[in-house]
Amino acid sequence: EVQLQASGGGLAQAGGSLTLSCSASGFTFDRFGDYAIGWFRRAPGKEREGVSCISTNDGATYYAPSMKGRFTISSDHAKNTVYLQMNGLKPEDTAVYYCAAYSRPAYFSAAYLYEHKYRVWGRGTQVTVSS
Repeated sequence: EVQLQASGGGLAQAGGSLTLSCSASGFTFDRFGDYAIGWFRRAPGKEREGVSCISTNDGATYYAPSMKGRFTISSDHAKNTVYLQMNGLKPEDTAVYYCAAYSRPAYFSAAYLYEHKYRVWGRGTQVTVSS
């Protein structure tokens, strides 16, 4: 089964930028290009929420409304990695960020912004934004 490793978190100032990486490995009967990959976050005292997702098959993307325009998701097939470029960071973006994967989605849609769609999760990476 695929394994995911999220990295790139850290401390940023409000208005700053960070890029998170989600590296995938351990493909068995599928390949990197067969996946829906999602980024999620859990802020202190809040439930985990969807941030963005991408189809590694055709590059289609979806964003949660509050992140659209500030965050950009992309994938690099050569590196089996999905990135989340975060610009214009706000203190309310402070959270643990997770990536998740679902193999061979029958129909990739905004539904993949919801955590129940995913079976495989990586460990989170902490993002802290200071004001």
